Amino acid sequence: MKNKSHCRPVHPLAVTKMRTLQSLLITAVCVLALVRPALAGDAPQWMHAVASVPLPAHDEKTDAVLLYAERNVNVQSVEKIKTHVRIAYKILRPSGRDYGIAAVSFNAHSKINGLRGWCIPAQGKDYEVKDKEAIEVSLPKVVGSELISDVKDKLLQIPAADPGNIVGYEYEEEEQPMVLQTVWMFQREIPGRELHFSLQLPPGWEYKTSWINYSEVKPTQNGGNQWEWVVSDIKAIRHEAEMPPIEGVAGQMAVSFFPPGGASINGFKSWPEMGKWYLNLTNGRRDASPQINQQVASLTASGKTQLEKMKAIGYFVQHDIRYVAIELGVGGWQPHAASEVFTHHYGDCKDKATLMSSMLSQIGVESFYVLINVERGAIFPETPARIGFNHAIIAMKLPAGLSDPSLVATVQHPRLGTLLYFDPTNELTPFGEIGGYLQENYGLLVTSEGGELVELPKQAPAMNSIVRTGTLTLDPSGTLKGDVTETRMGDRAWVERARLRTVTNAPDRVKPIEDLLAGSLSLFRITKASITNLNQTDQPFGFNYTFEAQGYAKNAGGLILVRPRVLGIKTSGLLETKEPRKFPIEFEGPSRDTDTFDITIPAGLVVDDVPPPLDADYGFASYHSKTEVKGNVIHYSRTFEVKELSVPVAKADELKKFYRQIGSDERNTVVLKAGAK
Repeated sequence: MKNKSHCRPVHPLAVTKMRTLQSLLITAVCVLALVRPALAGDAPQWMHAVASVPLPAHDEKTDAVLLYAERNVNVQSVEKIKTHVRIAYKILRPSGRDYGIAAVSFNAHSKINGLRGWCIPAQGKDYEVKDKEAIEVSLPKVVGSELISDVKDKLLQIPAADPGNIVGYEYEEEEQPMVLQTVWMFQREIPGRELHFSLQLPPGWEYKTSWINYSEVKPTQNGGNQWEWVVSDIKAIRHEAEMPPIEGVAGQMAVSFFPPGGASINGFKSWPEMGKWYLNLTNGRRDASPQINQQVASLTASGKTQLEKMKAIGYFVQHDIRYVAIELGVGGWQPHAASEVFTHHYGDCKDKATLMSSMLSQIGVESFYVLINVERGAIFPETPARIGFNHAIIAMKLPAGLSDPSLVATVQHPRLGTLLYFDPTNELTPFGEIGGYLQENYGLLVTSEGGELVELPKQAPAMNSIVRTGTLTLDPSGTLKGDVTETRMGDRAWVERARLRTVTNAPDRVKPIEDLLAGSLSLFRITKASITNLNQTDQPFGFNYTFEAQGYAKNAGGLILVRPRVLGIKTSGLLETKEPRKFPIEFEGPSRDTDTFDITIPAGLVVDDVPPPLDADYGFASYHSKTEVKGNVIHYSRTFEVKELSVPVAKADELKKFYRQIGSDERNTVVLKAGAK
């Protein structure tokens, strides 16, 4: 497992920025490497052997193809594994040059030896780059934190990674494993021709394989305790908008290995065993210190009910414990002691969960770790026990008789009773709720009985909503002006709070409003704007603004056309592609948005025609709109609701039709004409 951290930012903007940082880093390495002279040197025989083989099936958009890959895992003991890797690509398009960068991760418990790369050009002599030409770079900081990690990348730029050329590299990794497991993800964004995986174990050892998104392939046995698996002609995974994460759709094989006598302290073959493995890592970490006891007493002194005390603790861990990840060695998986987290007042997700669990125990509330992947779909019921989580939250066992309408992120567990899920890292989601990235997502509930893969609850769509109300007037010149009030809840609220929390410049604070208006109006001017409940996370967030839009009404042959849907776009063109959809469509979370616009028309004009109502309900989502006329006021209302978080491929055409219906409704106009004199 190369990605050690259980903790990653939950804000989608933060994830995007993180990926941007990594892209910039790779670009910088490319520029640095290009100034180094290319060295002549024969490529190895294994690369020349695949230089002229037929390419796997691909289309004209394919940047490169994986000609050959070989991963040989040699388990020498519970404390030492050697892995030898060989990879060769053929570059097909200029955008495929990035495959000429060999990037290998390592940390304090692993080292990379003998990294070498070659290029076999379509014409001319081979090129070679050796280990001494590689550079080492540290992991970029996670946005919104100060990440300290011993994970580094060793990067080697292979020269002449141009279309028509073949590039390849090999290296050996020597690792002191934290977990006796490896995952062979053989399907990626480009097609693969021939891929090999071999496993060599000491005498008496056993292994267990689990195939994910791919039919099981039987190995051939080479010698006493060595096996080899081969897959070929692997199709590429072409990225689609709003698709599941690649871990949830790619073909892969998870391999766990066990010394004589069964799973060791750093091995597991089932979710219950993985839970015990993690529980062992956290042993004693939640013990409370006198300082923690004192803080709990102070926080809960004014609490009249157990719920008030729990909320006080949750708020403290959310807001007073700063998010900082320090992940050295086993620290990528193991939380720091609660006493350390409290003393320093910072920690990552598993540290925050540890401190909160410790503090809750002081008021008699039992809680449990829940390991989860913030990208819904990376882990699902058929997934075998594996290291596939990148975040940690907690589940609280609610005391008997405790119930409150605000506690919506709850489930009934057959053995533990009512569990309330909570993410202490997400300081913008109120106690009792969870973000859409956690809803209907699968996590590992860790109890004294071991681990259990559980599905987190889905909240009502109305818990994540925008309620927009506009009172507007159309003047004789066609200018529309008036006031709009927006109330936002759930993810709709915390996304805006996250965007604005560090913005102090008043003009920048209206930028989200400007973006909204720019998506629906060609010419507009904001004359007044304000924000409500920016920092009161237990209250709905709000925008209030006044604007005017010149030329909103359009003349057409003596008639005047007015669009009753003034603001907000709910349609989407994500399915308007030539290629048929291959993967499900994933929504961020359940939601329910409503718009209501009242437009007063000028004297002397009357309504000649109004658009028909739209009632579209496809099960996974619904949309209802209606335009009415009351005296000289055009009244438009609509509701858009997302009910299911995943739309299967079989219903992609229904979703496309649904979005087209919404688009048509959003373009519809009311027809005005001069009234009788």
